[in-house]
Amino acid sequence: MIKIGIIIGSTRPGRAGEAVGKWVFEQSKKRADAEFELVDLLDYNLPLLEEPYPAAMQQYTKDHTKKWAAKIAEFDGFVFVTPEYNHATSGALKNALDYLYIEWTNKAAGFVSYGAIGGARAVESLRPIMSQLKIADVVDQVMLSLFTDFKDGAFAPDPRHEKSLDGLFSQVIAWSTALKTLR
Repeated sequence: MIKIGIIIGSTRPGRAGEAVGKWVFEQSKKRADAEFELVDLLDYNLPLLEEPYPAAMQQYTKDHTKKWAAKIAEFDGFVFVTPEYNHATSGALKNALDYLYIEWTNKAAGFVSYGAIGGARAVESLRPIMSQLKIADVVDQVMLSLFTDFKDGAFAPDPRHEKSLDGLFSQVIAWSTALKTLR
């Protein structure tokens, strides 16, 4: 069965990403055509990239990198939950992506973003990175607004997002299935 990692892309104290990631994971339980796992960057404690060799060489020297590489290698595709900070994704997510290369390649990804304008610019900053890592990113994305999907500081997504998320899951699963033949 296809295995999809739902990656919480923020490590910031008080982050909204944890609630969003848990919502994405809960929605994934409605699917029987893939296995989903919630992966929190906070659990990996990745410092700023400090490996002495390029990621494509897979000559990891740090235990945290080895642990991160083993986890990412398990998946056929990803749903990245990303905040928008200053018109881009979080530094923590960019750093986590940079740690690896081979473990990302020939897999698929979708995006659930949140921010003042739904995190659209965060996803736009991620798409060229996905291309460089040879991750096929799907078109559908879920954009959550800080003004309408968060009420009094709590995450309360509009129910319409469930249908969009289901479509995103379908695309990520289809592309992950197709790309598995290349690995």
